[in-house]
Amino acid sequence: MNDKVPRNSNHPSSNGPGDDVAQWTDRYFLKTKETVGRFGDKEVTYAVFMRRPVVSSPAIMMNWLEAVGAERGVAFKIDVNYPEGEWVGAGEPLLYITGSFFHLVDLETLYLQKLGAACVAAHNAHAMCAALPHVGFLAMDARHCTGPEMAELMAYAASVGSKSAQKETGAKGFIGNANDATAHYFGQDRGLGTMPHAVIGYAGSTVRAAEMFVETFPGEDLTVLVDYYGQEVTDTLDVCRRFPELASAGRLSVRLDTHGGRFLEGLGPQESYAVLERHAPVAVRRYRNETELRYLTGTGVSAAAIFHVREKLNEAGFDQVKIVATSGFDVTKCRVMADVAAPIDVIGTGSYLPDTWSETYATADIVSYDGTPTVKVGREFLLKEKK
Repeated sequence: MNDKVPRNSNHPSSNGPGDDVAQWTDRYFLKTKETVGRFGDKEVTYAVFMRRPVVSSPAIMMNWLEAVGAERGVAFKIDVNYPEGEWVGAGEPLLYITGSFFHLVDLETLYLQKLGAACVAAHNAHAMCAALPHVGFLAMDARHCTGPEMAELMAYAASVGSKSAQKETGAKGFIGNANDATAHYFGQDRGLGTMPHAVIGYAGSTVRAAEMFVETFPGEDLTVLVDYYGQEVTDTLDVCRRFPELASAGRLSVRLDTHGGRFLEGLGPQESYAVLERHAPVAVRRYRNETELRYLTGTGVSAAAIFHVREKLNEAGFDQVKIVATSGFDVTKCRVMADVAAPIDVIGTGSYLPDTWSETYATADIVSYDGTPTVKVGREFLLKEKK
């Protein structure tokens, strides 16, 4: 289990992990708690499962549940069927939770919130890392999250999926993330990143923004956004010529973040097909899906765009400069890039967050009362023998 998960992972407004339970849990659980308090407690066992395949990521949920139990002076027994990082099939119980019905019933809403989204995000992170095993990934999802708690869940999940892919396929996986608070999940002391588009507008040119960064952070590697002025190739080469030592030492990277409303500098439909024909001549003929074709030759950060920038860098003698690709990278886009061996060094992504939020719903059902097995009709599959 991930032993770096903070023990105080809870809603940001809480002083202790259980302080706000009554405010945030479903009301019918609170009414059930009052009823059990009146008529007598029982020991129950909950089976917790997902309706789609996931990668097990239970540590934040387990740590929170154990901390609340400690606050209440009770112990919950948690039997994990699938350790952290293992694949779990749809409907397979991830874990069983046994303890006082009175003390567990009002916690279901919150512990499920801390489990489902993490397991789905870990699954998608694994899929992206496995699709592009030679590419490093950077988790840039924090600003798309709904708050610090979700941001921590997603960072934890990305690290779990990454480690699973590293173990199974030898993938490079996630090398870091964008903020300091969750950098420890990736073995880093701080978040990674150089500059947003805003500082380029402030500087007045891409080269000047790079100069400002080097002056402010001497000795650090340099990653430069090159799409602000729509001159990705021009600005890339200008920055390389301004900092040839960094370029030749492999300490300079250019980040391609061209949005989907236009082609990268020097490309259009015809030019994009020509670039791809030079590097992956059968690729277009294999694809009929419009989304996949757009990833290959369309607007934004396409495979053709990445090949084009790599060509221009190599022709100018900057073959050590790295390419960081961002903008719309999800599992499908990663698989398309892998199929044509697009020359990407690092992908920045928040897209392992699921497109369909309903996929993240975890469910818990009681499967025994005081040791007597029972479950609602249709969920008998949860009664199988514990591992």
